[in-house]
Amino acid sequence: MREIVVCGEALVDVVQQGGGRHDTTAGGLAPLQPALGGGPFNVAITLGRLGSAVSLLSAVSTDTYGDAVLDALRAAGVGTALVQRRDEPTSLALATIADDGSAHYSFYVEGTADRAIDDPGALPPTVAAVTFGTLSLVLEPGATVYENLMRRCRAEGRVVVLDPNIRPAVIADPEAYRRRFRSWMSSVDVVKLSDEDAAWLNKGSAGSSTTDWLADGVAAVVTTAGAAGITVRTAAGEVTAPAPAVDVVDTIGAGDSVLGGLVNHLDRRGRLTPGAVRSLTLQQWREAAEFAAHVAAVTVSRPGADPPWAGELRSD
Repeated sequence: MREIVVCGEALVDVVQQGGGRHDTTAGGLAPLQPALGGGPFNVAITLGRLGSAVSLLSAVSTDTYGDAVLDALRAAGVGTALVQRRDEPTSLALATIADDGSAHYSFYVEGTADRAIDDPGALPPTVAAVTFGTLSLVLEPGATVYENLMRRCRAEGRVVVLDPNIRPAVIADPEAYRRRFRSWMSSVDVVKLSDEDAAWLNKGSAGSSTTDWLADGVAAVVTTAGAAGITVRTAAGEVTAPAPAVDVVDTIGAGDSVLGGLVNHLDRRGRLTPGAVRSLTLQQWREAAEFAAHVAAVTVSRPGADPPWAGELRSD
């Protein structure tokens, strides 16, 4: 059986509705609603709901929120054997939702559990693919643990997928991060990112682009652009999958749903090997992107990071 391991943080999104406008019925501020989140957590939930054999590799607090994280993972069919429990508190992300449904974040991550992960050692031989990204590849000491694991997984012949999910508020030295990001490209098969992520990574003297990453050895770069859809670029060219028309409630978890949908599609097609990923045709990438776009469309049509279950989607 092929397994997928999603590496990175689980946290609590404290969602502020109404773009932070005053609300006299709630003490002068818009109400806050806590919800479980974090890019890797959302990806794992998406994969579990879609039916992939998936586990989360993370450090999770022993506090009440940490218990809720594990309950949610298990409810979605996500394995928790690789989760490390720690006494530090759960990270918090304050998410403000604008009128167009876009989310803007600030983070409370000092001294929290997820950034203190220990090296997990060897992964089971059944693990075919490993995903990385978001805060876990920025915040030390955990970032170095995940980086080393990424390189090991690639050397062991597992598919490595990276979603940087750039959060400038937590990146103290952008130039150093851009150099570090570029150094990962020889160990990555698929990069998934937003058009905003791509623009940010292309800035400065250490900036790089899709062309550079493909030259460094990446098989495919998958770029999301909201309502403009998803573009996949490979050495053979590029294809675009449209975003389905949908009434957007908010965009929390949209990119994570794309990543989960993409990996699930490759999993169901038996394509989770580096060789298979690198041999995909542009048409096959288009099909994968179309499925991922459909998954994300369901997520943005309802509040919070609430990806669909397999039974909610069309067969493909």
